[in-house]
Amino acid sequence: MSNNQKNILNRLYFVAGGMFLFALLIAFKLINIQFVEGDVYRDLAAQDATKNVVIPANRGNLYADDGSLLASSVTKYDIRFDTQTVTKKDFDENLVPLSQGLSTLFGKPSSYYQNLMRTARSNKNRYLLIAKKLGYSDYIKVKNMPLFKKGSNRGGLIVIPTTVREHPMGKIAERLVGNQDRNTPGLYAVGLEGAYHTQLSGKEGRRLKQKISKGRWKPVYDENEIEPQDGYDVISTININMQDIAHHALLKQLEEYQADHGSVIVMEVATGEIKAVANLGKSRSGGYYERLNYAVGESSEPGSTFKTIAMTVALEHKVLDTATIVDTQRGKVRMYGRTISDSKRGGYGEISAATALEVSSNIGFARMIDGAYKDDPKKFTDQIKKWKLDQKIGILILGEGAPVVPEVGDPLWSKNALPSISYGYNLKMTPLQILTFYNAIANNGTMVRPRFVKEIRSWNKQIEVYGTQVIIDQIASQTTIGKMQEMLKNIVVRGTGKSLYSKNFSMAGKTGTARIDYADLDSWLKDKKYVSSFAGYFPADQPKYSCIVVIHKPSADKGYYGADVTGPVFKRIAQKIYTDSPLKAEIAAKDLLDVATQRDFDGYYQYTQQDTATMPNVKGMPAMDAISLLENLGLVVQLKGNGKVQRQSLTMGTKIKQGQEIILNLS
Repeated sequence: MSNNQKNILNRLYFVAGGMFLFALLIAFKLINIQFVEGDVYRDLAAQDATKNVVIPANRGNLYADDGSLLASSVTKYDIRFDTQTVTKKDFDENLVPLSQGLSTLFGKPSSYYQNLMRTARSNKNRYLLIAKKLGYSDYIKVKNMPLFKKGSNRGGLIVIPTTVREHPMGKIAERLVGNQDRNTPGLYAVGLEGAYHTQLSGKEGRRLKQKISKGRWKPVYDENEIEPQDGYDVISTININMQDIAHHALLKQLEEYQADHGSVIVMEVATGEIKAVANLGKSRSGGYYERLNYAVGESSEPGSTFKTIAMTVALEHKVLDTATIVDTQRGKVRMYGRTISDSKRGGYGEISAATALEVSSNIGFARMIDGAYKDDPKKFTDQIKKWKLDQKIGILILGEGAPVVPEVGDPLWSKNALPSISYGYNLKMTPLQILTFYNAIANNGTMVRPRFVKEIRSWNKQIEVYGTQVIIDQIASQTTIGKMQEMLKNIVVRGTGKSLYSKNFSMAGKTGTARIDYADLDSWLKDKKYVSSFAGYFPADQPKYSCIVVIHKPSADKGYYGADVTGPVFKRIAQKIYTDSPLKAEIAAKDLLDVATQRDFDGYYQYTQQDTATMPNVKGMPAMDAISLLENLGLVVQLKGNGKVQRQSLTMGTKIKQGQEIILNLS
């Protein structure tokens, strides 16, 4: 054997030996992976192929006080088809009947679905979209169609449930109801949705899913591993009818006065239940929508609506009485280097304290309050703090604005501070905070916390019930409260709110007009900006509801005084609620018409067609029925109270004349 051959043979031995060693190493590694590290790798493979997916719980419903839905979670279903998990036999046998079923349900030709699924199967599509956002009934129909009823493994059915929050009332009360954050799905922060997020949320479920082609996932089993638990239902205090009234009354006025934004709150006097909250702001296009919760969050100088608070302080401290005379001079007065003006040219001269409130004299209040408290202004501000008007009310809704009541001795405090505060400047409050005080006046001195929710429920089971919360048992003596009630009533009868007066319906309240953005006086004079308000309650004698209307930046060319801008909104809301709500509540409670009442009404109607009419007996009739009947007779009806007719000022059988007045006492 030559040397060359030996060299070749040695090389072959070397290569063979190297290959043998390499094979041994591979075998060793395989044995190690299989038997030593096998469990670790099997776990990793399982983790990559399967995962537990969170199933969000159905969010609880949010209801109005009558059971009407304000917000509800609705499950929608996306249907997809895994064409590869189905056997050829099952696919061929069920394709046509499945396509026919889909055609019947969705309206597309059967051939469309046949071609769609054949193409998808040939392309090995394991995530073919069949339908999106199906309701539950349609989902069940699809689930029970040929092939799909075999389930996910044999039938290739992939169901993707998603939860959608729907609002039956649309945009009305949107800021109060709340919604999830646009940028963070599942995050509820604002409105009642945010305030009661924990109760509404429920508990998440779990479902095992398997990874398929192109990074997609499908359920391993037809049923969930852990079923989600639905959230609790929240029953709010909001009344649908009142909310609608408040919304459209505010909208009408904003459009008429081309204002920037405004808000309305309606509260039940005795309980503090908030029956309506409307918040509307102008869009870039000029329309109005629920932009921000101004009623709860916007602190601003209240203007003349604060005079009611100032007067209550002074009366309670007995530093003045309603008959106390104050000289308002000729409508302009210099105090501590600053000019204070009244709206009436020439001024009011010498007037009583009660008249100063009725005509809303800035000079009158500045001189009365400064004269009484200039030596001890802290006594005045301490009373405001005693009523907790320097604090947030403490509602759960996010974003309550903080009131600002200056402290005596603050760097910004001056001799002008007290006169300015007396007529609603140099301090800030939200509409809800102002209304809370007015509600206390209407409630004979008892201040209650505004309440947005009645109870938390799980189906028919009460989880938590919210009752009336008293903030202050008695803000002032009954003597003081009685005087304030009388003055607020007179404001509508003969004061700044006299344009709102109706002899058929009593209201009480205070107008307010305040300058805003006036730090630069020259700029303000070029573009005058005001906030107009009206706070009060109705009916005046036996208050049922309190209400505040605030409108920011009405067109100065069209008007800006409270009596002109916000007063009509208050009146519209009050009269509509007063005339509509009792009747509707009664119908809703009975769910049927009182046959006897209807028979009597029909008989009275026939009676009115006679030439000579006499007064009928309307005792026991609902107020609205009695009004309709008597107005058809030509009478002018004045109501006192709520409910059904208890007494009538004209006795049955009395001959009546056109235009004659009748008073109906209701109970």
